[in-house]
Amino acid sequence: MTASLTAQTLAAYERWAPLYPPTAHNPLMRAEQQVMARHWPRVAGRRALDLASGSGRYSRLLAAQAAQVVAMDFCVPMLRQVADAARVCGSMMQLPFADQTFDVVISGLALGHAANVHAWMAEVARVLKSGGAFLYSDFHPEAARVGLTRSFKDQKNDSCTVPHRSFDLESQREAAAAANLTIEVVHEVRVGVELLEPFPKSQEFYRRWHGLPIALVVRARK
Repeated sequence: MTASLTAQTLAAYERWAPLYPPTAHNPLMRAEQQVMARHWPRVAGRRALDLASGSGRYSRLLAAQAAQVVAMDFCVPMLRQVADAARVCGSMMQLPFADQTFDVVISGLALGHAANVHAWMAEVARVLKSGGAFLYSDFHPEAARVGLTRSFKDQKNDSCTVPHRSFDLESQREAAAAANLTIEVVHEVRVGVELLEPFPKSQEFYRRWHGLPIALVVRARK
């Protein structure tokens, strides 16, 4: 991801932040979070990183399970909403943490903002302790391929699309292997299967895209 694309992504999230509560607040996020919960690692008493935390929806879940939580994001207006974790502003491509700091890393719908999947996986593996768990999700590359986007309405009701880069599953597997991470679970969140919740004009959406993988959940271990 180029510097200009990173700046565009940051600007989009700064626009979204006032309307972005620390909960799963749309049907896709709710479906994604339900699947993440199915594959959730043990976190009680462990040190966890909510990577690209946004407003902290996964920080809240981690803290509720007695984890020691650090929330890291590059968007200060998002971080200001995090109430259940130590907050750190930084780049997920250069994590400002020592090696083997965390037992668990959770990252929701953020891989597509990475400049390089191999470097991203390597940084996660670096800060993860041996035997540690890494659970992440992202917008599915198949959904991006057919032209679906991540978009929202800002405070003025203007539409905004969040820039997003796609890494196919094979690239993610290769990056994990190169970082000495073993993938244990791959779960595709599919339209009309895991994503079922009605929303405005959803009938046509579900008819057209039934079965399409729209999000991807992966769990790996170091």
